Amino acid sequence: MIGFIIAGLVIGALARLIKPGKQNLGLLATLLLGLAGSVIGGVIASLLGTGNVFELNVLGFVVAVIAAVLLIGVAESLAGRRRVTR
Repeated sequence: MIGFIIAGLVIGALARLIKPGKQNLGLLATLLLGLAGSVIGGVIASLLGTGNVFELNVLGFVVAVIAAVLLIGVAESLAGRRRVTR
């Protein structure tokens, strides 16, 4: 479980480095989006037959980072929209 949290933090940090521009997300949001990305990557890798959900292999890692980049983009757009409407 601790390894899964650390992997989520690393994946979230990599996603923030890959995504251009300034992100207004805190450490907790980065961790949660990285965890969500790693679960998505694990599920997709499992569906492709390269391992199970909690076994992060190369394909799962790459998909997890891509998913986390997309999740960070969605989170930023939702946060920006909330700030504009207030």
